[in-house]
Amino acid sequence: MTDTIVLPMTDTATDPAFYEATASEPARPRGVRRVLYDSAYALSSFFIALPAFIVVVTDLALGLGLIIFIGGILLIWVAVMVARGFARFERIRMRGLLGKPAPTPAYICAAEGAGFWRKALTPLRDAQSWLDVVWALVGLVTGTVAFGLALVWWAGMVQGLTYWFWQRWVPFDPDEWSLVRELGFENTRHNQSLLQLAIGVAMLLTLPWVMRFAAALHSSLAQVLLCSRAELQHEVRRVEGGREAARAAEAASLRRLERDIHDGPQQRLVRLQMDLGRIKKQLAEDPELAVQTVDSALLQARETVEELRSLSRGIAPPLLVDRGLAAALGELTVRATVPVEATVDVPDSLPPHVETAVYFIVAEALTNVAKHSGATRTALGVWMENGGVQVRVEDDGVGGAHPAKGSGLAGLQQRVLAADGRLEVTSPEGGPTVVHAFLPVGGL
Repeated sequence: MTDTIVLPMTDTATDPAFYEATASEPARPRGVRRVLYDSAYALSSFFIALPAFIVVVTDLALGLGLIIFIGGILLIWVAVMVARGFARFERIRMRGLLGKPAPTPAYICAAEGAGFWRKALTPLRDAQSWLDVVWALVGLVTGTVAFGLALVWWAGMVQGLTYWFWQRWVPFDPDEWSLVRELGFENTRHNQSLLQLAIGVAMLLTLPWVMRFAAALHSSLAQVLLCSRAELQHEVRRVEGGREAARAAEAASLRRLERDIHDGPQQRLVRLQMDLGRIKKQLAEDPELAVQTVDSALLQARETVEELRSLSRGIAPPLLVDRGLAAALGELTVRATVPVEATVDVPDSLPPHVETAVYFIVAEALTNVAKHSGATRTALGVWMENGGVQVRVEDDGVGGAHPAKGSGLAGLQQRVLAADGRLEVTSPEGGPTVVHAFLPVGGL
């Protein structure tokens, strides 16, 4: 019985058959809210890290001490599961208080129907489980530092800003040591009040940066230990999805090409063969009828050549190979049945697979506009940005397009994934429909 990888339900990964799996980054608080959220995160870190440290260390110590007994293994399992729980809670805190993307890694879980011991031992073989344990142990250090910074800064700021009010109830001796005297001023209540006010104002002005540093100190370690494997797993899934999409797109293209050849040029060549056979007989019996058959055979040959040229465009458009992407896209816009306003600004040195993908994305999008949109105009934009090619096709049609409805968008999604890109389709009822694709280009 094999183990399974369970993807967390809280992840934003989606089916690669549609939109690319991307984690939508939470909205980060701004201004005063960010200071308050950072402060809450830093101040609460110690009170969460301390029980996690105590429980995990206690269970691990007892478990290792009783490792030769069954109870020792169970105690280690308890420590691992407790660490997992605190790690999950920490990710929730990072997303909610700091607005950071904190994806949950995929944990290894026993297959359905596995026995008790297999279910208990499987988490102990998961690398992420032990990273959670490490976090429970070392998180107390950063949590304590973050808590100390936040507490000192808030307490110092509040004390400095309010000292002028409550200093009247504090015993005062002008001869005792004070910071005012050390700075060379006369030790009076007024001078002490001014000094405390200056300290409070300084802490108030630096509070946002100190709170941000305290929160970042604790959350950065959490990001590395608790979320880095999730990012790696997401990248692996994305690459695997692109590979599967490339295979599916290639298989679909081959099946379509085989069907088109069988239904078109192959049938015409069979008929041409039969016509040539009739011509051979008719030359001796009826030359005039043979001339008519020759004309028919020539027509069949010309139509066969045209169909083969049309099919070749679906494999590698000659104009794209000979003159480049801009010229090939220009031909597409000229042949389009719906008027197209095109803006194409791309270099001539794009990788061949990117050029081919861009060409077929535009071709499929314009075909969909002509067949399904009811549009009167189309706007096409192709340009370089953010290290890749941006493709945008917008029409003023009826809208309602979606990859799940077919209309060629599902195949277009596969072609984009095969090029390691992203596809977004925005098409509310009533329009407009916007197809936006991004295809990365290595080295830019």
